[in-house]
Amino acid sequence: MPPAAIAVVRVSGAQAGAALQTLAGRLPAARRSTLAELKSNDGQPLDRALILWFPGPATATGEDLAELHLHGGRAVVAAVETSLAVMPGLRRAEAGEFTRRAFLNGRIDLAEAEGLADLLAAETESQRVQAFGMASGHVSRAVAAWQDRLLTLMAGAEAELNFADEDDVEVGEGVAQRLTAGMAALADELGQWLARPAAEVISEGLSVVIAGPPNAGKSTLINALAKRELAIVSPVAGTTRDVIETSLALDGIAMRLSDTAGLRAESSDAIEMIGIDRAKAAVEGADILLWLGAPTDVPDHPRAILIAAQADRWRGDAAAEAEAARCDLTLSAATGEGMDRLHWMIVEMARTLLPREGEAALRQRQRAALSEAHDWLRIDAGSREASDLILLAERLRLASAALDRITGRAGVEDMLDALFGRFCIGK
Repeated sequence: MPPAAIAVVRVSGAQAGAALQTLAGRLPAARRSTLAELKSNDGQPLDRALILWFPGPATATGEDLAELHLHGGRAVVAAVETSLAVMPGLRRAEAGEFTRRAFLNGRIDLAEAEGLADLLAAETESQRVQAFGMASGHVSRAVAAWQDRLLTLMAGAEAELNFADEDDVEVGEGVAQRLTAGMAALADELGQWLARPAAEVISEGLSVVIAGPPNAGKSTLINALAKRELAIVSPVAGTTRDVIETSLALDGIAMRLSDTAGLRAESSDAIEMIGIDRAKAAVEGADILLWLGAPTDVPDHPRAILIAAQADRWRGDAAAEAEAARCDLTLSAATGEGMDRLHWMIVEMARTLLPREGEAALRQRQRAALSEAHDWLRIDAGSREASDLILLAERLRLASAALDRITGRAGVEDMLDALFGRFCIGK
């Protein structure tokens, strides 16, 4: 938003060329930036700007497209927008409309559009890498390969069902077995993708929960990690009554850090007990647990870091030293002892929850569609259904339709192309 050094105004659609010619007095060479003086409808100068002309369909939206690279002052942008608004056939674009047009015109698919939205919202390095891979078509290419394999299987089933009397169509009892084997192999591959971490883990951040008994140093620790006074620190037990959450990034990984009420068996304070219940729920839902209590009391959690906290208070106490030896690290948030080590441990544990380098993660909508396709492809090879070509063909169709929801592409025409293109039918 203005003010800025440069403001880019984009015009897309059938009137883009006419609009550019009206403002600049000419249509520049395609795909070459040109300096031009822009004038209003009554000939008043608006700005000296770079103009670019992109004739469709090889454009971001698939339509004719013009760009004006203006000086980024509010008055300049407003004057140019006012001139554009009075031109016939032009209107202000709605939010996300250019991306929507790109999808409707086949320039990008749904998965790439979602990746672009995530890229615009990315705040950490891991979010940027994941979103860029999605916007660049990582998931789309995988879906296209799966669809191609499905189309081959569908074409084989349709050929056997409808054209078995043709000399050049392969028939026989082994067709069903080959179909089920192909379906099983594809289901295994989809299952591997479903086993990957969800994209929401990256976009929304990993949940890191600090828990332990009252006065264990939880609030001091969250303040130290957040590097600001987020929680009230007091020697009075039960000061923290609710879950306090903040967002931060460690080594480019988005995290949601939570301080919780001190855990103890019971309390006469009804409000504190509500806080304890919420703390227990937060612990259960945590991706990573930072436990500041006795090692023997740590909740059952797959990724817990046992911390001997407040080391500045118990140094020299033999019993405390012995208990600290059973923890993963010794720490004092007040003096900074062990903070670098804790930072490293959290990041290393977080990396195990993120997709490996080069892997793409799926969003909830995409995972649901992929899971449905996976279920349609899984079939007991010894069942009666596994030998019924009609039912197998229907399963393949439903699996293909589920995959189609990920990208919004493919359909019946693709299956027909595969059917009539790979078999010499209709001669």
